[in-house]
Amino acid sequence: MLMPERLESHLDQNHVAYSLILHRPTHSAQLSASVMHVPGKEVAKTVALCAGKKVLLAVLPASYRINFEKLSAIVGEKVMLMEEQKCGELFPDCEVGAVPPFGELYDVPVYMDQALADDPEIVFGAGTLSESLRLGNVDFVRLVRPKICSFAERARSISKLRRAREQGAHT
Repeated sequence: MLMPERLESHLDQNHVAYSLILHRPTHSAQLSASVMHVPGKEVAKTVALCAGKKVLLAVLPASYRINFEKLSAIVGEKVMLMEEQKCGELFPDCEVGAVPPFGELYDVPVYMDQALADDPEIVFGAGTLSESLRLGNVDFVRLVRPKICSFAERARSISKLRRAREQGAHT
């Protein structure tokens, strides 16, 4: 599958310079970061969510996780992960798990975590599991007009969780 035509047209029509990065198919932004040899903090993941009857996209560093309590407070309703089937219906030109963070193409609001806001560039999935885009963050914010807020936190690594669990067992 290729990058959705509407995404490519949108970037071209708005004169946005971008680089297309081809890589082996991956099923997570953190894995994409690894195969591209880019730190997970510098690669954004897009998560499709539901809040009541509303749909929204959350954009955060690949190495972070959503604090659903914080995001629900920001949105004003309980936020939950979107079911895979509904995601396929709302984003039909994207592979499952590869929704790009351009909510304006799908009439969906975008919430961008503050941790990404100051980065000069943003790298994210381009609608497929084997393509990513790199573009200037200023261009991204100009096009998408995300609500920039703080709702993500660093994901704890498996080894840290394992150590914490082992320490708890020895006390």
